[in-house]
Amino acid sequence: MGSQLFAPATAILLRMPHKTTSRPKPRSAAIKSKPGTKSKAKTKAKPEAEPVAVPTPLIAEELQSFDAGEEDAGLRLDHFLVARLPEISRVRVQQLIEQSKVLVNERPAKASLKLKGSELIEVTGKVEAPALKAIAEDIPLDVVFEDRSLAVVNKPAGMVVHAGAGSPEDERNRGTLVNALMFRFNKLSGVGGELRPGIVHRLDKDTSGLMVVAKSDRAHQKLAEQFSTRQVSKTYLALVHNWPKDDTGSIDDPIGRDPRNRTRMSVAGIDPRNALSHYTVLERLLTPYGRFALVEVKIDTGRTHQIRVHMASIGHPVVGDTLYGAPEYLLPRTLSREQQGNAISVRTQVRRTKSHGAGAATMSLDRNFLHAARLRFVHPVSGKVLEFEAPLPKELEEYLARLRKSAESIS
Repeated sequence: MGSQLFAPATAILLRMPHKTTSRPKPRSAAIKSKPGTKSKAKTKAKPEAEPVAVPTPLIAEELQSFDAGEEDAGLRLDHFLVARLPEISRVRVQQLIEQSKVLVNERPAKASLKLKGSELIEVTGKVEAPALKAIAEDIPLDVVFEDRSLAVVNKPAGMVVHAGAGSPEDERNRGTLVNALMFRFNKLSGVGGELRPGIVHRLDKDTSGLMVVAKSDRAHQKLAEQFSTRQVSKTYLALVHNWPKDDTGSIDDPIGRDPRNRTRMSVAGIDPRNALSHYTVLERLLTPYGRFALVEVKIDTGRTHQIRVHMASIGHPVVGDTLYGAPEYLLPRTLSREQQGNAISVRTQVRRTKSHGAGAATMSLDRNFLHAARLRFVHPVSGKVLEFEAPLPKELEEYLARLRKSAESIS
C-alpha cells in the first residue's frame, strides 16, 4: 500500500442519480457477517431522530431549603451545598451563590461563608445561563468545495465543531469550526440556532475529515433529511489495536450514555439508540509494538463516538483513544512477549505504559487515529450526487509509516 491512501481532498465527482429514494432502515436479521463474527444480544433502542442541533436549554435547579446542624459548623457554604445537592455540580453551586440565588437566614451570602450550625439555607431560583452565541474568528479553514447552498470542509483534529456551555467569551468557546465558518462565509443556515449555524452533522474533537455545512435553511433541511433517512454515505479510516478475526464485519449494537462515566458512551449505556457500523480490514500490521489493523468503517447512523465505541466493544480500540481503552504509549517489546506465549491485552498495555511512561523507544499519538475520508450525498438544490475524498492528515501518515517500518524489522 502506498503512503497516500486517497487522492487530494479537492477531487470532486459529480453525477446525476437515476432516482433518489429513501432506503428502508436495515433490520438486525438482515445483517450478515462472515462466520466467526461475534453476535451480540440486541438492546431495545429509541427510533431515529433527525441530526439537527437545537439550542441548549437553561438548567433549572429545584427550589429547596436546608437546616444546618451542629455537625455542619465550620463548613463553607458552597461545600455544604455541594454535599446536599449531589445532582448539581460544584460550578453550578457557585453560580447559584454568585447570582444571589442562595439565602442564609433570608440574606444573600458568599460561598466562603463559614456556617455556625444553626442557619436556614434556601435555594431560591435557577442559574441564569448567558445566551450562547458563536463568535467569528479568523482561523485557517480547509474548504474542499463551496457554492451558494453549502460547503464541504476538511476539519483538522483538535478543533471542536461548536461551542459548549459557558460564556460566549469563555476560552473553551474559542477556536471552534463554527467560529471559523462565520468568519469565512457571509451567511450560514440558522436552523441550528445561533450557537450552531450551518452545522448539519458533527465530528469528534480529535477526529479529522470531511463535513458538509449548510449555507441556507433550505439546504440544511434537505441535508438533514438525507442524514435521517441514511442516504448520506460516510466512510472513515481508523487504525485499531489487535487483529479482527474476520476481514469484514458489522456491529449492530445500540449506543447510550455510559452510566459510570458521563463523558463516555457505551453499548450498555443509558437511553440507547440504534447504531450500525460496517468495517473492512485494509491492512494488518505485525510490529514490535503489537498487532494493528487499518480498517475502513462505514456507518449507517451517526451516534456520538459511534466508531470509537463499536470498535472498542469488540476488543479493537482506536489507536490514541485513551477514553475507550487504548494505551497512551506503545511499548516496543509488546509483540515479543506475545510470541513467548504471554498474550498481551490492551488493558495490560495500558497498565504497563503508566508504569513506563514516555521514552525514546515508545510511540504515542496526541489524537485519535480516526479520519472521515469519504463523504457522498445528493446536492439539496441541483439533485446531483457529490462525492469527496480527503487523504490522511500528515501526522497520521507519518505515524502509520513508522509502524510499517517497524514491521519490516521483524519480517
